[in-house]
Amino acid sequence: MRSRTPIAPEAFVHTGHVLEDHVLTITLNRPERRNALNWRAYDELESAFRAADADPEVRCVIVTGADPAFCSGDDVGEIMAGPDGGIGQRKDSVIHRPANPTAMAALECSKPVIAAVNGAAIGWGVELALFADLRIASEQAKFSEMFVKRGLSCDVGGFYRLPALVGAEKAAELLFTGDLIDAAEALRIGLVGRVAPHAELMTQARALAARIAGNPPLAVQALKAGLRRSAFGDPREIGGWAMDTIYRLARTEDHKEGVASFLEKRAPVFKGR
Repeated sequence: MRSRTPIAPEAFVHTGHVLEDHVLTITLNRPERRNALNWRAYDELESAFRAADADPEVRCVIVTGADPAFCSGDDVGEIMAGPDGGIGQRKDSVIHRPANPTAMAALECSKPVIAAVNGAAIGWGVELALFADLRIASEQAKFSEMFVKRGLSCDVGGFYRLPALVGAEKAAELLFTGDLIDAAEALRIGLVGRVAPHAELMTQARALAARIAGNPPLAVQALKAGLRRSAFGDPREIGGWAMDTIYRLARTEDHKEGVASFLEKRAPVFKGR
């Protein structure tokens, strides 16, 4: 057990104060916004994964959210509601890079990552769960790749990981409809590996992480690298294409209508332009 640099209590992403059994827990910490991501939260999450990857004491990572949600995706009001669909507001934003750097930080982390999905995983919240190597869901968890409902496409996770986990046809159904599914359905189709009672979720996640962290770390990292190569290939090419596509769609009228209808709590009217 080793003390870590304290994280400011107002931080949107907590990495805890103690590294226990070589397992680091990353917790999204905007519960009042259902852990929705704004630019600052994206930056903090990227930094947390990069730091975990660089720390030789970290052998396994758990990513979760502060109850009641895992991650409800992009903060619509802060990211999507501005000019150019909001997504292009920052000159240094993820949309102006070859691939989403937060996604790449999660995908390129050499340590095994477990997603403990404690509640709703919506939009980029599903993507975050997909970036993990293993997923344990609370019985209260729900999942939706709802990008299509905002007139957008998904990030690299939906293209790179989802079809390999649930099959191409089921992935197409989830992406094209944006349907919401519960934990039982997620388990049935292979989106998650197990479902736990909500009160036992973190106990099960930590037990699994401890078993992984107890093995030789270099061998575990080599196994992870081999699995990624054999099952998924290189995510950067598809990640760059995904960012280009999101950037284009963010400037459409349908995207603006998807955001406006959400904020105004009404049914959208899409026009294909």
